[in-house]
Amino acid sequence: MPFHERNNLRYYSFDIFSNAVTQAVFTRRGGVSPAPWQSLNLGGSVGDDPLHVAENRIRIFDALGRAPASIHDVWLVHGTDIVYADAPRPLDKHPERADIILTDNPEVSLFMRFADCVPLLFHDPKKHVIGISHAGWMGTVKGVATTTIEAMQTRYGCKPEDVQAGIGPSIGVDHYEVGEDVVSQFREKYGRDAERILQERNGSHYLDLWAANLIQLQNAGVEQVQVSGVCTACHLDDWFSHRAEKGKTGRFGALMALA
Repeated sequence: MPFHERNNLRYYSFDIFSNAVTQAVFTRRGGVSPAPWQSLNLGGSVGDDPLHVAENRIRIFDALGRAPASIHDVWLVHGTDIVYADAPRPLDKHPERADIILTDNPEVSLFMRFADCVPLLFHDPKKHVIGISHAGWMGTVKGVATTTIEAMQTRYGCKPEDVQAGIGPSIGVDHYEVGEDVVSQFREKYGRDAERILQERNGSHYLDLWAANLIQLQNAGVEQVQVSGVCTACHLDDWFSHRAEKGKTGRFGALMALA
């Protein structure tokens, strides 16, 4: 089963990655935050007490046996900017603005926060490189998955066919209604493939972010992809969902490191 529990924390981990990688996408269970961020909120900009967020962050690092000071995270901006995390982020330094983090340093723990957007996790077992990307609709239409693979090739010499990728828990197509402006952008970017991404029901359009990112990865030459198929909006007992909870919610976290 992809779900595990440790230290009263419940988390999802991908089967596609080997034991050479420590990785988890943490649910909202096992933290100290009160409602509406109950309980393992890892977002520091949603109104929760910073002391609660700090305690929750320590808990997830402890659960995976990683030092909290090994963290390298970013300030998400729904784009395709990249941070190469050659070392942990100094805790007195503000996170850089980006939606892609890559590293080949085992001393670094990559960390990113989500609440409906797609966590994309990457590992090249031959070049010993890992990455996490943040793919909401804006990042997806801008090509964040494609950009990640290109960056792994350019910076580390990775070959797409060696890269393993996981598409994590996020909002599913049934709950993700979008407007005509979004529909037109995806039709322009994906062409014929847009029919695999956009669904129309009763005059409304719904966007499949899992399919959209899978297509990007496959077109980039990635052959090993695991799609979690877990919808955040369907399972509010496990996940924060910005859409389903009307913006009053927390953020869950993805943590990844070379073992």
